[in-house]
Amino acid sequence: MNIEYKMGAYVMSEPTKLAVIWSTAEKEVAQCTAFMYTLNSMRLGWWQEARLIIWGPSGRILADDDDLQNIIKDMLEEGVKIQACKACSDKLGISEKLTDLGVEVIYIGEQFTKILKERWAVITF
Repeated sequence: MNIEYKMGAYVMSEPTKLAVIWSTAEKEVAQCTAFMYTLNSMRLGWWQEARLIIWGPSGRILADDDDLQNIIKDMLEEGVKIQACKACSDKLGISEKLTDLGVEVIYIGEQFTKILKERWAVITF
């Protein structure tokens, strides 16, 4: 939790961790917003930790698009943790493809709940 003790009182500190939820199936949204911001967040040190969560139809476009896959590789090299919803990717038949890209395919609901309870900054695209 982001709570600090300052001057005799407990106060909420600014979040240091970022979770980006990418759920749209639009390539331009991935390239121009979700991926760009997530990658630069780690590359430029804007956040101590950045995580990209692939949730829903976004996984299908990633599984089939070389351009997006190359950006995913760059993000992994910069230290971005990338996860995908297993329930969604199993339904779409892409879990193995995502795993082969270095994406951690897990049931995301519990993990995302922890992120929210720990008061990460969350952006959804």
